[in-house]
Amino acid sequence: MILIGQYDSPFVRRVGIALRLYGLPYDHRPWSVFGDGEAIRALNPLMRVPTLVLDDGFVLTDSHMILDHLDSLVTEPMFARTEPDRHCGLKVAALATGLADKAVSLFYERALHREPSVTWAARCAHQIGSVLVALEADRAARPGPWWFGSKLGHADIAAACALRFVAEAHRDAVDLTPYPALRQHAAACEALAVFTEIHQPFVAPA
Repeated sequence: MILIGQYDSPFVRRVGIALRLYGLPYDHRPWSVFGDGEAIRALNPLMRVPTLVLDDGFVLTDSHMILDHLDSLVTEPMFARTEPDRHCGLKVAALATGLADKAVSLFYERALHREPSVTWAARCAHQIGSVLVALEADRAARPGPWWFGSKLGHADIAAACALRFVAEAHRDAVDLTPYPALRQHAAACEALAVFTEIHQPFVAPA
């Protein structure tokens, strides 16, 4: 398999971490949607990452679709297979990836427009704040080592990757101090060797 995209993307990073934890071999192409857009478009017409090229040449796009495929390859997937645990994990992961998506939107609005839309930036910031409040409440209510018990799961990874991106891309705009449960969760994840390996500091595109 070939994973395309840079690890400063929270979406690419969550896939890379899952691949490592599952012990699935892959090649990494750290292509940028800005610098390598045409190479990515040849595989993914959306020109987005992550893009995963399977061994038979089939191309998967979107981190959730990719993780759904990876889960089908292992005996102990990191999303539960039974309810209500499955829906609970999917909900947290969806909120976390939504948080990352809004953080990306806010960054591009401020970085790529000479005159950013005050209305759109405020909306993104409000959505980011609302998700942080919701995730903080959910994590604080679950005192286990990981979000859903004793084993690291996709929800844990998605949240940690999103929080790292928010902290680096919006260092002066988003204050994570009011969210101690999330900060503790992120610190526990980032202390793991796989998070150290699958990591790239965020650098704003030129």
